[in-house]
Amino acid sequence: MTRRQGAITVLGVIAVAVAWAVWPHSPLPDGVRADRIVVRKAERTLSLYRGPELLRSYRVALGSVPIGHKRREGDGRTPEGNYTIDYRLPDSDFHRALHISYPSPADTRAARSAGADPGGLIMVHGMKDGFGFIGRLHILVDWTNGCIAVTDREIDEISRLVADGTPIQIEP
Repeated sequence: MTRRQGAITVLGVIAVAVAWAVWPHSPLPDGVRADRIVVRKAERTLSLYRGPELLRSYRVALGSVPIGHKRREGDGRTPEGNYTIDYRLPDSDFHRALHISYPSPADTRAARSAGADPGGLIMVHGMKDGFGFIGRLHILVDWTNGCIAVTDREIDEISRLVADGTPIQIEP
């Protein structure tokens, strides 16, 4: 392979990666609502359900230490367990943010008994403001401080489909 052919191959691979990163999926119809969210940390997925029907799954990035349940503030872990989406954070540094009801009373007790603060502000959110152009490439690294991150387009859709009070189950 010549140097020129190698450069063209590299540029082609980069073009395909960029296209994949920003290529939109067709949105779910208006009026569709999810009544449950399931996050599978090992699979790096967030799935929306209405009853038993899977509406859509998204690839996610997690906390920088993705294995294990969140124990304290700053541990880089994403919590595990049953929570709810309890409010939206309008002034987040990320594109849309849906707050997860972590810490539960049990999470708080466990952290305090270990002499730690359980932390909080665990969200499902899009990209850090100004970084939406990264698109799906963000899933190559677990980069959050314990949150669950999707692309900006995906959080727009999730936010539209999920009401406050929706249960979110976060599995190992």
